[in-house]
Amino acid sequence: MKKLLTPLLAAALGLTLLSGPAADARPAPAARWHAAWGAAPQLPSTGFTANWSQEGFSRQTLRQVVRLTEDGDRVRIRLSNAYGTSPLAVTGATVARTTTGASVDPGSVRHLTFGGERSVSVPAHGELRSDPARLDVGRLDSVTVTLYFAGTTGPATFHSQAWTDSYRADGDRRADTDGRAFTARSQSWYYLSGVEVSGGTPPAKGGVVLFGDSITDSFGSTPDTNRRYSDALAERIDAPVVNAGIGGNLVLNDSAWYGERSTARFRRDALDQPGVTTVALLQGLNDIGYSEAALKPDAHPTYKPSPVVTSAELIAAYRQLIDAAHARGVRVIGSTLLPFKDTSHWGPTAERTSAEVNHWIRTSGEFDAVVDFATLLADPRDAKALNPVYAHADRLHPNDAGYRLMAEAVAPLL
Repeated sequence: MKKLLTPLLAAALGLTLLSGPAADARPAPAARWHAAWGAAPQLPSTGFTANWSQEGFSRQTLRQVVRLTEDGDRVRIRLSNAYGTSPLAVTGATVARTTTGASVDPGSVRHLTFGGERSVSVPAHGELRSDPARLDVGRLDSVTVTLYFAGTTGPATFHSQAWTDSYRADGDRRADTDGRAFTARSQSWYYLSGVEVSGGTPPAKGGVVLFGDSITDSFGSTPDTNRRYSDALAERIDAPVVNAGIGGNLVLNDSAWYGERSTARFRRDALDQPGVTTVALLQGLNDIGYSEAALKPDAHPTYKPSPVVTSAELIAAYRQLIDAAHARGVRVIGSTLLPFKDTSHWGPTAERTSAEVNHWIRTSGEFDAVVDFATLLADPRDAKALNPVYAHADRLHPNDAGYRLMAEAVAPLL
């Protein structure tokens, strides 16, 4: 029979029993934070669409809208100056629940602090988190993060392809609740690399990071509708989902436009996300295809570097990522490369190398699980091409329906 520790016995043992108010004085358990949204930082660059990364900001307010994949009653943001060559002075920042466009819920505006101060300097090549702010947020709600720069920032660390509008206004508009002053728009994110939440309903599963290139980044999804691959997955599972894709990104080489190589950014963008337990890896098509694309008469100047990459080189890099994840206790789901015949990346070398890579992903047993996108999204009439039903106009990327199908295939593996 289990014995109860009575006050008399406790006194004999030299112990003190806590009850009532004294028991409540015990330290509360540490808050458990989850990455509820993220964007992989990139070098300032021209990009495929106009953006503000190279000019930066000066006496301007920047307002950015992001969709969270976890609920909570406390929110903090992560700012990145990873590619800044001087400290970034942020005069002030707010977070609020989004209503429409650049407008926010008036009762939800919270001024953020950093070490107790409203202004902060983010070191060159560094990042930092804000203090927690009390704000009730629901899963799949959108929040608006507003940054004010009283000085001149210089070129801005950013994420090129957001697939949603960000807004800019002159002067200090951080506490504005309507969006009338925000007359300039861009479809990129700047400095904001993460939003984390705490205090909500514990998710049924650990956090998931989708890691890869433009397909993970969801090129071809309909802007301002939250129809990315990551959105579709978050709608299907009870777990936080972070999108760590970068359009054009390479596994083996850095790029001026498309970010650091995956083997260099994997820890920062995937493994360091609070609460992550699984990474879904989909990458390698650009490494394979750029060498073919660079040979075509209308080759885009950004297809550099473009060395011929072997399947053995890619497999060695995949193993490096798998080992890094396993060392942190994180599972890795391997994804076969999508069909890409009749695209700028297609050619005899690319065809052979992609087939070898996909065979290894399917059969090696080195991933914790595998999702076979190459088969799932193949054209029934030609397995080397993307099914038109699921294809964007460029035949290289999926459309909204394709991203939904990918999410449906990954969800049971989590």
